[in-house]
Amino acid sequence: MLMRQLYLAHMEASRFEQALAVSEQMVEIGVMPDVAHQDAARACLGLDRTEVAVDHLRIASRVGPASRRAFHLWTLGSTLYLLGRNREAAGALSRASRWGTTAKPLYAAQLALARHAAGDAAQVRTFGELSDRLAEAPCGQGYGQFVLGELAFHEGDHSASRRYLEGFVRRTTSGRVALAVALTGEISKARELLRALRDR
Repeated sequence: MLMRQLYLAHMEASRFEQALAVSEQMVEIGVMPDVAHQDAARACLGLDRTEVAVDHLRIASRVGPASRRAFHLWTLGSTLYLLGRNREAAGALSRASRWGTTAKPLYAAQLALARHAAGDAAQVRTFGELSDRLAEAPCGQGYGQFVLGELAFHEGDHSASRRYLEGFVRRTTSGRVALAVALTGEISKARELLRALRDR
């Protein structure tokens, strides 16, 4: 636990090389291996080493206990989606949806977005129903606001999309550094969608 506190301190100070070194030590000694790989992935994302991050996330989803498998698969799927690897993302998010419990509406919504981005135009027909389920669930808060914003964008509900995305960006960029680093891709995508909304 002391090593994880050290890792978090490095992340908060944007010392990503040091954070990665600590997480790799945790991997080596087998301390919470799935969490250590997840932490290593976040440090790698801070260093813009996306392929290494994806490798760590794949391992985390394999070695983690059943109770955390859906979370690791969702993180992998979300990362792949933001990298534009939509078919791979859909595969991971589909498995996350199968394993998921309380966050299932979030996983299902992101799965539909990944399938849509991969060229399945029929997915748009499900966006309204998925939005309703996600908005009513606890997982619709926080990260869920980003997903709701993207769903609303594709549905053409620009005011809702703007509200969700602006709230997401404001919350994630005004808090902990480690959170902003972990969500760099999402923040960038939210800002891209907000720019597109301003141009309409």
